[in-house]
Amino acid sequence: MTMSAGWYLRRLSRMRPGEVGGRAGDAVRRRRWRSARPVCPAVTDARFTAVLPAGAIAAVPPDAAKRLVAEADRLMYGHVEYFGVVRDDLTDPDWWYDPKTGRRAPFGYAFGVPYRDEEAVGDIKQIWELSRHQYLTVLAAAYAVTGDDRYAERVAEHLRSWWAANPPLRGVHWISGIELGIRLLSWVWIRRLLDGWPGAAALFEDNTVAVQQIWHHQRWLAAFPSRGSSANNHVIAEAAGQFAAACAFGWYPTSARWRADALRSLERHLRANTFPSGLNRELATEYHGLVLELGLAAVAEADAAGVPVPASVRLVLLRMTDALAAVVDNRLRPPRQGDADDGHGLVVDGAGTDRWASLLATGDAVFGRLAWWPQVPGADVRTPLLAALIKPTAPSVSRPARRPAHFADAGMTILRGPQEIWCRCDGGPHGFLSIAAHAHADALSVEVRHDGVDVLADPGTYCYHGQPAWRQYFRSTLGHNTLRLDGTDQSVSGGPFLWTRHARSRVLAADPSDTGTATWCAEHDGYQGSVHRRRVELSAADQEVKVVDEVRGPRRAVQLTFHLGPAIAADLVGNRASLTWIRDGEGRAAVLDLPAELEWRAHRGESDPPLGWYSAGFGRKEPSTTLVGMGFADGAAQSGTFTTVLGFRGQEGA
Repeated sequence: MTMSAGWYLRRLSRMRPGEVGGRAGDAVRRRRWRSARPVCPAVTDARFTAVLPAGAIAAVPPDAAKRLVAEADRLMYGHVEYFGVVRDDLTDPDWWYDPKTGRRAPFGYAFGVPYRDEEAVGDIKQIWELSRHQYLTVLAAAYAVTGDDRYAERVAEHLRSWWAANPPLRGVHWISGIELGIRLLSWVWIRRLLDGWPGAAALFEDNTVAVQQIWHHQRWLAAFPSRGSSANNHVIAEAAGQFAAACAFGWYPTSARWRADALRSLERHLRANTFPSGLNRELATEYHGLVLELGLAAVAEADAAGVPVPASVRLVLLRMTDALAAVVDNRLRPPRQGDADDGHGLVVDGAGTDRWASLLATGDAVFGRLAWWPQVPGADVRTPLLAALIKPTAPSVSRPARRPAHFADAGMTILRGPQEIWCRCDGGPHGFLSIAAHAHADALSVEVRHDGVDVLADPGTYCYHGQPAWRQYFRSTLGHNTLRLDGTDQSVSGGPFLWTRHARSRVLAADPSDTGTATWCAEHDGYQGSVHRRRVELSAADQEVKVVDEVRGPRRAVQLTFHLGPAIAADLVGNRASLTWIRDGEGRAAVLDLPAELEWRAHRGESDPPLGWYSAGFGRKEPSTTLVGMGFADGAAQSGTFTTVLGFRGQEGA
């Protein structure tokens, strides 16, 4: 996908003057660097001292170590899967190759590569992911756990290959700051985990190429920070990576300044990206996880290096951890809200390790669990390693005495009922900053789960670049469990990561009681001339979720949409859908009574246009059933109210 002149104008309109000036300065610097690349200063007597404390590796649980080694062995055989694409070329990877399209990115000055153009470059996410080097942190961790030199030697071989193929400022891997930041964090951990290997120093601090690569990464990040309307999770990855490298690889004359600048940026943007309640302001759950991982990794580097960290940094991470513990369902699954691209901050675990359980385990080790936190089964590698570096600090603020359910600043409310019924209601801001890059047009949408199974599901994200019709569908109003008027989205899209008009929502009432009937009510103004109001009630006695939609305003065409999870089979007869699924070998069932005022149809796996899909992860999609009711709403004639009831009572064992 290439960006049109219209897109550039729309993007410019979302910037403030200071951001425009900063970007103009960046453009001048890029042109200057094309002909006069910065030069790394000479480095002598470089040493690596940010090692793991004694006993850290021994604290890794055996089950976690077993999963890690199994994953490392798959990587050693060359097998890996990224975003639904399986590749078996990892023994000798081509760093610029996209296995999805078969294309290879062109070589040239980094800032001249048209990375958004899939026809010219390939799928940039596929190319970038391998070069985050998080598979190498897995191999390095396997070496640390087993002492098997094969893992360390493969890491060294691949790093030397990458450094040779990607000289500073040449090619696609020098375009995006988030990629450089995460790669630096990976290199810090690779060096740490290989510390017992005799070749570690020769690979890093005694290697001129490595020393220059590390310097150029940090110089790049210092020169081109994400700015203004783009200062979302990207700037946190940039600051965390730069800070980690400046702490662990503090070998340069500018290391102290880079370290101080990166810490200031990290502290500022962690606060800016996080609501006081602890939820991430992008309202995209996977980015909550990414930012929390990056923040914890940065604090680990600070404590390992003896660098004081502002109390506000730990406070934000504490609140993020408590918020995560509050919103997960009984299977430790958080909401599926906003964009998700499977991005991680630090990977040292094998397949089958639950990301959210791992984060909560780390939170327990670092901050201490609260009585209302859910139990965290299983074990992981990352928690004991981070906990060995991070100095436990008693929180200086009060923490929630009871499990929070209504996050007023984020507009998120979690209703819970018997049989592990979980319902998320969305009445929050459209997204973060003026472009709301990772937002979806999902105002007043709901998710409903039963014992962790998606019944009314958020379909996910699926893709970013190269497939505009699919990108538009998965972030559209039609792609969520909410109501659409006149076939339009609630918010206006100006591009794949740009919204030019944001629907404004407000929560009118929220009583998330877990006894009796929990209620929530909100409205939004996304449809000019009309107001959509929604009320949700979860009755513990009746074991049902009632959704009442009201449209106030002139007569307009209505589409009310409910997306079912991929495990749900649906039999739609008239306005009643009988739902069945299997959970842990047992049959389950529910009944969905839909508004009779609308004409209902079931859609599944349709591609032109897209409808009836669920994306469990980036780059993957599977057919699922979507129920769409069509008709008209006329507020003046008092015919604009539609009631939906999802009932679970008496359906066990069906």
